[in-house]
Amino acid sequence: MRTPLTEILAATKKSLIVSCQALPGEPLYDAKRSLMPYMALAAMQAGCRCIRTSSVRDVTAIREATGLPCIGLIKRAYEGFDAYITPTMREVDELADAGADVIALDCTFRARGDGSTICEFLRDIRRKYPDIPLMADVSTLKEGISAWECGADLVGTTLSGYTPYSPHTDGPDYELVSALVKALPIPVIAEGRIHYPDQAVKMLRLGAHAVVVGGAITRPLEIAQRFCGAIRDMQE
Repeated sequence: MRTPLTEILAATKKSLIVSCQALPGEPLYDAKRSLMPYMALAAMQAGCRCIRTSSVRDVTAIREATGLPCIGLIKRAYEGFDAYITPTMREVDELADAGADVIALDCTFRARGDGSTICEFLRDIRRKYPDIPLMADVSTLKEGISAWECGADLVGTTLSGYTPYSPHTDGPDYELVSALVKALPIPVIAEGRIHYPDQAVKMLRLGAHAVVVGGAITRPLEIAQRFCGAIRDMQE
């Protein structure tokens, strides 16, 4: 059974959501079995009460291992689509069948190969799955407002810095979180390049409902690269 959104929001208010993801080619991706439940269990022991994860197998495995609600997504590239986070109804169907408690999808204004707008896509999903909460991953204030107007239940800053027209910085997009909090009546989830605890705390003080952290916790390759890079810079 899916956890109602009201319960998820109550459990995650002013707290941490850990993103547990491993894609093919990454060190923690195992084709035979999912290793992400171990990451999720560690997050749960630390106090996390919701997990964000990609793929049907990881949604299923994490929910079974932890009992925690999952924000599910599927990363899949299609010709003509700039978006790759849950870009079509195929991925939505798969996540719905897997029991994802919330479905996250790219709600940027980038090109969609089927010719539809993101609002049309959101409305199609809402008609087919009226009871599944939707999290809009956006990169700008206008995209966040549009996603809310078209039916999204949550807005996340996941894609700030990953579209050609959003600010490209090494750190979190505090300005976007602050602007979304002021503009929207729905929860804003701060996500993207949050590497340190003080950055997460700052996001919550700006009014974010919760903070998603992934690479700084569950991607050892990224963590090691950050340290190695800093040491190389010192030596040069």
